[in-house]
Amino acid sequence: MFYLYSCCACERHHKLINQRGVNVNNNKETERLAVDLIVKICVKQTTRQMSVFPVCQRMGHKAMRAGLLVMLLLVVTWVNADEDVYPEVKVADPYIEMHTGPGKGYPVFHVVDRGDFVEVIKRKTDWFKVRTAKGKIGWVSRVQMEKTLTPSGEVAEFADAGLGDFSQRRWEMGLVGGTFNGAPVMTVYGAYALGANLSAEISASQVTGDFSSSDLVNVNLLSQPFSKWRYSPFFTLGLGQITTSPNVTLIQVEDSQDLIAHMGIGLKMYLTRRFIFRAEYKNYVGFTSVDDNKEFEEWKAGFAFFF
Repeated sequence: MFYLYSCCACERHHKLINQRGVNVNNNKETERLAVDLIVKICVKQTTRQMSVFPVCQRMGHKAMRAGLLVMLLLVVTWVNADEDVYPEVKVADPYIEMHTGPGKGYPVFHVVDRGDFVEVIKRKTDWFKVRTAKGKIGWVSRVQMEKTLTPSGEVAEFADAGLGDFSQRRWEMGLVGGTFNGAPVMTVYGAYALGANLSAEISASQVTGDFSSSDLVNVNLLSQPFSKWRYSPFFTLGLGQITTSPNVTLIQVEDSQDLIAHMGIGLKMYLTRRFIFRAEYKNYVGFTSVDDNKEFEEWKAGFAFFF
């Protein structure tokens, strides 16, 4: 019904077009102008028809504007959507081997012959994820990638891991040592980056005292507000459990297990390649079963590597 009405309205206004000095039979340019005028008149007439229903008109206008905006965004996105462009290198050796994963332990499933190009998608330590012209994706060692050529014929160069890789790391593992309430402590930890400035850590520690030994397991969040700095401060907050066992005793004493919470500050310093130095201070609160909370202080420093 709406479509038929619009067409009829356009026919009735055809004479009005000629009265305004536009002849649709002259040439293509005048035909284009005529069509534009017809569309404007149809829209104007349609708006008058909708004015009988003021509420519907307002809703129709809002919906129309929203629809046009969505369509415009889709068109712009489609026009500007480009596929990711990756650097290409040319195989110079008789062949290079593609592994199923980033390591020599992964099997070779494909070889790329001399003269073929591959796209370098990403890097993981000294392994590169590449894609062939036929779409095969695999991992190639840095040793073989350094024997490839750029499109201009020069030897491809691959820099060592640097500060930029430190700020974009995903995994981190390290070993740190120090004192826990005056007793020696050693800690091994692993961390996963949840974002550019936030990571989750899990650690296991062993405290060796004169009269007792303790094992700690902690889970904490680490905030690193300046992750791109070579000297990067951090703040940590977490929970865990401490199990204490007496070394020498004249009477039978059971091991104790208590919940602990901690907060701390520290500093990470990028050294070279994939190694960092880490120093930190933590303050622990132990929630004992006898309602006698205890506080502990811990100072530690050590080294870690990231990948």
